[in-house]
Amino acid sequence: MDLTVYEPKDVVKPLAILRGHHNTITSTIFERVRGDCLATSARDNVARVFDLRMMRDILFIKGHEKEISTMTWHPIHSSLLSTGGGDGSMMHYLLDEPNNPPGVAPTIAAYDATDPTTAPAQSIYPAHKIPYAHDFPIWSLDWHPLGHILASGSNDRVTRFWTRARPGETDSFNDRYHIGEAAAEAQGTWDRRGNRRQRQEEEEQEAEDEMEGLVDQKMPSKASGLPGIPGLPGLTAGIQIPGMGSVIPPPPFANPGVPPPPPGMDLSNPPDFAQLAEMMKKAGIPPPTANGQFPPPPPGMLPPGLLPPGGFQIPPGYMPPPNMTGGPPPPPPVQFTGGIPGMSVPGLGTQSEAETASAASIRRRGPLPSQEESLQMEQRKGKYTRAR
Repeated sequence: MDLTVYEPKDVVKPLAILRGHHNTITSTIFERVRGDCLATSARDNVARVFDLRMMRDILFIKGHEKEISTMTWHPIHSSLLSTGGGDGSMMHYLLDEPNNPPGVAPTIAAYDATDPTTAPAQSIYPAHKIPYAHDFPIWSLDWHPLGHILASGSNDRVTRFWTRARPGETDSFNDRYHIGEAAAEAQGTWDRRGNRRQRQEEEEQEAEDEMEGLVDQKMPSKASGLPGIPGLPGLTAGIQIPGMGSVIPPPPFANPGVPPPPPGMDLSNPPDFAQLAEMMKKAGIPPPTANGQFPPPPPGMLPPGLLPPGGFQIPPGYMPPPNMTGGPPPPPPVQFTGGIPGMSVPGLGTQSEAETASAASIRRRGPLPSQEESLQMEQRKGKYTRAR
């Protein structure tokens, strides 16, 4: 198949006719950096690079087993050409390095020949192959403007982004895109049922977390937060009291329901109740009655010796103690602005007043003031009087 080149100013008369392909041409693309070369691909499984200054092919691109469906130049390195095949393979060519396979005789470049216009085209083989880049034909290839990422689109409805291998990656050329799924699965770099390596890492992480959990379980447990209350059923004597450390709690009661005697009291020498009554008389406290209870205080008086706490309000009918001038003033009575709807309570207003107050708190729906009226109000105040 021939490729016709036209001058933009004259599309009637062709400028040149480029020959070399033997099947339908699939793509053409100009070199981006210098603009002196034109690359073409066809269904004859090869691509050609033409020098527009001589209007002839100078490079013969080989290596694809099926037709070349698309190609792209690197945006920075003019000697790097990438191609995509109909079988899903991707090839990268260095146009200044033939990369001849074993058993193939090398050829010289047309520029190195005595007469470049008549020298045969130099054969170039791929410097890097990705035979299994896609499952179906690759329809588009394009480099990032910075040249560090290559995007490929295929008929398998997948778009992939390719970049260089990072330092330390030793198995980047042994994945399923380079050696196929079967070989990659045999080497352990790919799993047909999923990402085996990722699943293995997750299992190792789970095992590590489980071991850390077992170590945490072996650590001593913290003390219980329940205090050791003697006599409370359900609590043993070994429970520690929070904040008391290892202090032994008091022993339980000997007789359930009977509290223990006060500390320092000798049960063998009981106190003399007559002496206690004499001491209470001297202190001004009346002795207990026959049934063991103290007599009630006189009406309007507090028990002798009992002082109310600070700020305590003396109830009505009780006289304050001699050393207490009086409590704070009583709080003001609560006043309500409106009554309760449906109820008429003295001092709280009538039902109509309550309804009026509640209705006043409800926002009535009405038209909002227009912008023109707001502007007129501001102009009356002396604002916005000068047109802008």
